[in-house]
Amino acid sequence: MLLIASTVKLIAEIALLGLFGQWVLGLLVGAQKDKNLFYQILQIIGKPFVAAARLITPRQIIDRHVPLVAFLLLLFVWMGATVLKIRTCLDIGVALCK
Repeated sequence: MLLIASTVKLIAEIALLGLFGQWVLGLLVGAQKDKNLFYQILQIIGKPFVAAARLITPRQIIDRHVPLVAFLLLLFVWMGATVLKIRTCLDIGVALCK
């Protein structure tokens, strides 16, 4: 269970940092963001999670807001995985979680 919680937490952290970095870089670069190589790399990292968020959101939510929905969903997944990891570590002993 510890391995599953750690893996889910790690994947959520990578995706969260990718989406956050994409947002910050988009603010810094502005309208030319689609031509920026680093923005495109961060977009590739977050694309599967944004696509999954698009599948579960209603059509009334515009495409511009879907990355925010994906970020919030990933944040909840990360929090859940963190709580699960803490509970597992407390159950098996903190010394075994290192």
